Amino acid sequence: MFVRGWLAATFASLSLVLCDPVQRFVIAPWVKLAPSRRIPVLGGWINIMAWLVTRPVAVLGGFAIPKPPRIVPGGPGVLLVMNHQSLFDIPLVIQTVAGGSPRIVTRKRYSRRIPLISHMIRLYQYPVVDPTANGQDLRRSLDELEVQARESDVPLAVFPEGTRTRNGEIGRFKKGALARILSARPWTVHVFVADGFWKTAKYKDFVRGTERIKGRMEHVATLEWTDPEVDSASFVAELHRLMSEHLHTMRAEVVVT
Repeated sequence: MFVRGWLAATFASLSLVLCDPVQRFVIAPWVKLAPSRRIPVLGGWINIMAWLVTRPVAVLGGFAIPKPPRIVPGGPGVLLVMNHQSLFDIPLVIQTVAGGSPRIVTRKRYSRRIPLISHMIRLYQYPVVDPTANGQDLRRSLDELEVQARESDVPLAVFPEGTRTRNGEIGRFKKGALARILSARPWTVHVFVADGFWKTAKYKDFVRGTERIKGRMEHVATLEWTDPEVDSASFVAELHRLMSEHLHTMRAEVVVT
C-alpha cells in the first residue's frame, strides 16, 4: 500500500499547487469585480477543491472516505462544530454546507507560506487565532474572532479541540475561542463527529498506511444557542458529552458489524 499512499499524497499535493494560481488569478479577481457573486463563486470553488482532495485521493489511496450530509444552511447565524482527527476534516466540513461554504477558525501558522491554503485564509476571510501567542496578543485575536463571528454572513466552523488528537478520542476543548463565538450572537449549532482518520493524521503515516483509513462522519445534533449573554460553560460541556458519546456509539457499531 506504500505505492498507493504515495500516489494519493502526490496527487493531493499537486492539486494544491496547481489550484493556487487559479485561485489567485481567476477566482480572487472574479469576486473582486463581482462582489454580489462572492458567496456562490467562493462556495463553488472551495467545493471543487474539497472534492479533489477527497474523492480522487481516496480512489488512488484505496481507502474509504464518507460523503458528508449536505444539510447545513448557507446563511449567517449558523455554527458548525466537529472533532479534529486529520486534515481531511476540513474538506469534509466544507461539504456539509448547502449553497456556500463556512468560514473556518484557523491557526495562525497556516496563514503563511503554504501554497493555496495561506491565500485561501485571506480570500475567504477565515478567523485566525494563535494559541501560542502571549496573553495580550491572544486576547486581541479572540476579540477579533468575536467581531468576525458576530458579523459573518456565512456559517462559521470550529474544531474546538484546537488540534488533531493522537488517539482519535474527543480531546479537551479549548474553550476560549468557542466561548467567544457563542458570546457573539445566537446560533443554530450543527454538531458533527468524524472517525477513522486519526491513525494517518501525519504525512508519513498517511503515505505508509492508507489501508488503515476507514473514515466515517455523522451528524450528531442540531442545537439552538439563543442567549449570548449567558455563560456558555454548561453548553460547551454538553457539546463535549454529545460528541464523546456519539463517537463511542459509532465505534461500537463498527465492532458489531
